[in-house]
Amino acid sequence: MEINGKVAVVTGAASGIGKAVAIELAKRGVKALALVDMNDHVNQVADSINEFMGGEIRAEAFVGNSTDEGFRRYVYEKMIECHGIPTICVPAAGVTRDALSVKIDKESGQAHVYSVDTFREVMEINLVAPIYWALEMVAHIAQDRVAKSLGKWEPEEHIQGTIILIGSVSSLGNKGQLSYATSKAGLHGAAATLMRDVMFYGVRCGVIHPGYTDTPMVRKIDENYIQKNIIPNTQLRRLIRTEEIADAICFMIGNSAVSGELWADAGWHPSA
Repeated sequence: MEINGKVAVVTGAASGIGKAVAIELAKRGVKALALVDMNDHVNQVADSINEFMGGEIRAEAFVGNSTDEGFRRYVYEKMIECHGIPTICVPAAGVTRDALSVKIDKESGQAHVYSVDTFREVMEINLVAPIYWALEMVAHIAQDRVAKSLGKWEPEEHIQGTIILIGSVSSLGNKGQLSYATSKAGLHGAAATLMRDVMFYGVRCGVIHPGYTDTPMVRKIDENYIQKNIIPNTQLRRLIRTEEIADAICFMIGNSAVSGELWADAGWHPSA
């Protein structure tokens, strides 16, 4: 699938992998970008992209909650009205709420179970929302095909759209990450199913599993823990750069033969 001239939607675009993906897509010639985030810093990201590209593309910032259905629909409707139907979707917004599944209070001896409300919050942000940002794009592509009297997609046509979900090496299981690991593992099943469902409309879907990447999320981890438990177990002996993950995502978008999962883990795997 050609990236040049396309319209793209990226969530979590104010920082980290989402921001890096937005910048890389701009460099590769997308016509327009929807940059979505709860943090209003996403406005500065959009401004810097527009300035850097000298007006060749248009990056639009949208500040809101990625789990909000009305907000999601508004973003797509606005982009379609101004730029045409998005055909690239990278829903990168995500959170961690790390804690042990069951922890004993040393003073009282009582067991504290991981909060079910927190678990549901992480599922909603990391698993449910990305799936529905992807489905929103597919729905508009499907409707457009019906309006053009097009049925099942055929190989002679060009690819109609691409979805890249952001998994994690933690999907293999990682201590203290019950909700995060579960949400990221769920994206594997979602991508595998979506690929079968939405290829009918010519839309591809894959999932990338980054290792520990130099993002604000990872930098919240204690630096001593990073140096002791992460860096020594990473073949590169450093955190992965966001630009490296963005490049891998664009590779997945651009190469239609690439399906399923891509592990961008720099050799790190969770230990027992």
